Amino acid sequence: MMESKHVVLHLVSPSSGELIDLLARSVLGQLENLNAERFVWNLVRSIERVNEVLAVIAETRGVVFHTLSEKTNRRALEEGCGVLDVPCLFVLEPFVSTLADHTGAVVRFRASPRDMMDEEYFRRLDAMRFTLAHDDGIGGHDIESAEVVLVGVSRVTKTPTCMYLAHRGVRAANVPLVPGMPVVDALSKTKKPLIVGLTMQPEYLVRIRAKRLTMLKQNPGDAYADLDVVRREVLDARRLFARNNWPVIDVTSQSIEQTSAMIMELLKVRQAQRV
Repeated sequence: MMESKHVVLHLVSPSSGELIDLLARSVLGQLENLNAERFVWNLVRSIERVNEVLAVIAETRGVVFHTLSEKTNRRALEEGCGVLDVPCLFVLEPFVSTLADHTGAVVRFRASPRDMMDEEYFRRLDAMRFTLAHDDGIGGHDIESAEVVLVGVSRVTKTPTCMYLAHRGVRAANVPLVPGMPVVDALSKTKKPLIVGLTMQPEYLVRIRAKRLTMLKQNPGDAYADLDVVRREVLDARRLFARNNWPVIDVTSQSIEQTSAMIMELLKVRQAQRV
């Protein structure tokens, strides 16, 4: 068996850091037996902040990936890493260079993606607001305004999946299925949104719920995490999905990104059929 290797990654971003973190995760997924300790540095927009990052890099060493497009901050980080003899990569470079070489377009780096506040930016902002206002069954009166509605029992990743979809500009809502409670009436009447049922293997769901109860300092043996109870919940949910002919995604072995990609594909097919 190959010995496991370890690396420290410093992910430096002028904004939220989500993009570079996602890219780093994707890269790490291609490498076997490599454990990474990730430091995500967001909102790095000043020399003072760059110096804070460099101070920690000097102590921990490792590899630096960054998306600092602003010239002064980028130069300070890259020169500082050079002095420390730490590998430092501007991760946008290969993408920008390849497109520029292929198209002849002029490269004009912006300090932050927020400088490109175009129609897509505002569409994502609207989607985020909508999703936050329609989480966990809230705002059911105008659920028809959603593009996607996720339905499922507790802890099947409805909320994080909706949030990911919102970041992609999709107005997503989610509706929980609670034992003994009627299904939201608006679901049976809605016509516009794509409704998707999320499910999970009961044994796996029990472990997630028990961990949640422990974190909340509640009894992990509660009915909420009882295998027989959970099996009935999942079965009832599947029957509801079948009665309504809603597409179903088993999220047991899926990441949020994978589930969202499947939903985006379903949405694309649905939109094409309506043209």
